[in-house]
Amino acid sequence: MKIIIIESEVYLAQSIANKLVEHHFETEIFRSVKDAMDSKGDAYLLSTGLQGQAIAPLIEKYKDKIIILMVNYINNDTVGEPMRLGAKDYILKPFRIEELFRKIEHYREYKELKRENEFYNEYISQMNKSIDISDAGVLELPTVLISNSILGAERLIFEYAIRHRYSIVFISLSESSWKDKLLKHNDNKIYCITDFKSLKKSEKDAFWNSVEGLKFVLISETEIESSYNTILLSSKNQPQKNNSGIMTVDEYVKSAIEQYQFQYPDTELSKMLGMSRKSLWEKRKKYDISKKK
Repeated sequence: MKIIIIESEVYLAQSIANKLVEHHFETEIFRSVKDAMDSKGDAYLLSTGLQGQAIAPLIEKYKDKIIILMVNYINNDTVGEPMRLGAKDYILKPFRIEELFRKIEHYREYKELKRENEFYNEYISQMNKSIDISDAGVLELPTVLISNSILGAERLIFEYAIRHRYSIVFISLSESSWKDKLLKHNDNKIYCITDFKSLKKSEKDAFWNSVEGLKFVLISETEIESSYNTILLSSKNQPQKNNSGIMTVDEYVKSAIEQYQFQYPDTELSKMLGMSRKSLWEKRKKYDISKKK
């Protein structure tokens, strides 16, 4: 990280630079704003006591950088107006170098977090644009969400969380720590749970007891027997509705059989639907679906 020091008091500037170098910072010193206007740094330590020099042009040019004002006293000219123009903070002379390090590190971490936040926001906005998130409002927690796309289901949950100002806790039931995560109950959190199929039969009852009273969405690729509300997403990751609302489980299974029975052999199709081949045959009989092509 390179720090530009703009200070007319050479001894003070050199003293600050020496201590910064000891802590592995790269530094460059300028005695005037004019000389520093073409500098290339990550952070700027700018003295507001530069006689006869306007500091506003430098602040406006580098306001996307970390600018920390070094001031002899606090008033609108030394702190108020420069910070309105884009300076991030100030430090009152004389100061302890540890205080300066703390401020630099704080804003360096802030810039990194801001950069990461912008990256992930852009990534999420571009991700799965085909997913219709307008129906995120149909979610009523707790619920079981059947989807052949975990990513698509999580996108709906993410949108729901934003709308209702919740944070999300992602829990995979294939991990041994899932019980501990569920114990850390918080009313401001949604629990997004996956990998229900990884649980043994004896563990499933314990799971349902653990989520009682929690705001959760259990995402599964196959049908799950539960007492909770169930929402089904199509292969395009969009909530499917009939005239009365969201599809029932029977409607979803019937639609899946009709759509995919000629694309997959019965062994694979029954596995995808979470049932035996015998159950698949019984479903065809129940729905009056012919296998003849």
